[in-house]
Amino acid sequence: MADTDEGVTRVREVRRRLSLEGPPRTRDREGDFETVSVPEQQCDQLRDLMVSEGVEKVVEVDLAYAGSALAIGEALTTVARPLPRHVVIDPFQASEYSDAGWDLLCSAGLDAIATLVPVPSSIALPQLLAEGFVADAAFVDGSHRFHEVFVDLYFLRKIVRPGGLIVVDDDWWPSVHTAVRYYERNLGWTVISDAFPGEAVGVGPRGEQEARCKAYRLPAPSFEPSFEDFRAF
Repeated sequence: MADTDEGVTRVREVRRRLSLEGPPRTRDREGDFETVSVPEQQCDQLRDLMVSEGVEKVVEVDLAYAGSALAIGEALTTVARPLPRHVVIDPFQASEYSDAGWDLLCSAGLDAIATLVPVPSSIALPQLLAEGFVADAAFVDGSHRFHEVFVDLYFLRKIVRPGGLIVVDDDWWPSVHTAVRYYERNLGWTVISDAFPGEAVGVGPRGEQEARCKAYRLPAPSFEPSFEDFRAF
């Protein structure tokens, strides 16, 4: 228990410094950290959700400045399952972010359980599937192009266990929400409505206020619908 407490304290301290001081380096774009990173409140909610699920293995698409990755790492350290693993996919971590996010994870001691995969998710996710990797949850904050989000979700539904979670950042963006909507309408994904309480931060594709992050429960057991049952989305 002592080791677990020390690990959680270390992660929390790195998270606190990131919130107060920002990352050690950023891209040469005004307000880039604030624009790119998931806000601290939503990161706390993500952590709490992962803890409540008792996660042991998590896949994350995109690292950037590691705000969400540190929250997931805190959850994995808190739950303290026997074989925790955090697979983080980011082809631009070195070239765009000068490894700022990965260095933060290492400073928190999370490199002991985290693996950085520096290739596009469209390549990394099929590789994980081929390896037989099974996750309890996934966090998706990569490309916001519809076709790339759709492909991420296609593979993640095969990687995340039945009944597991897929959390999507920027769900209120029309391109992102439309991709997710297919899986809601045709594959039985259901929204966990109380996972990210608080004020809405954007306007959704139908003009209503929407939360930034949204959590979806995969059906258990999983199923493949008939092509004749297709529902437009």
